[in-house]
Amino acid sequence: QVQLVESGGGLAQPGGSLRLSCAASGSIVSTYDMEWHRQAPGKQRELVARITSGGHTNYLDSVKGRFTVSRDNAKNKVYLQMNSLKPEDTAVYYCYAEIQSRAAGPIVRYWGQGTQVTVSS
Repeated sequence: QVQLVESGGGLAQPGGSLRLSCAASGSIVSTYDMEWHRQAPGKQRELVARITSGGHTNYLDSVKGRFTVSRDNAKNKVYLQMNSLKPEDTAVYYCYAEIQSRAAGPIVRYWGQGTQVTVSS
């Protein structure tokens, strides 16, 4: 059984910063892509940032230059540093990870429960 638990959400002022963390726990042999997604009210969930096991990153165009994704493979954690926050960044942010729980076993996709980020003055 694998769980992803996010933390670090909350309220920030426009121009402010927040750092999200996501910890994967349970039976883990290997962790592949780790991602952050977000969903604003009335909108579809969208991919915000991806980081591969090798450290390659991709970002949603609207967050490039403001958000930075990183990971600690030894701790099975992924982070999202969010700077220069804008009201349109307000959403529930979800952690996603592709995890293998046993050698030669399947790679399974997992989601966290989400953490609310609100950007408002």
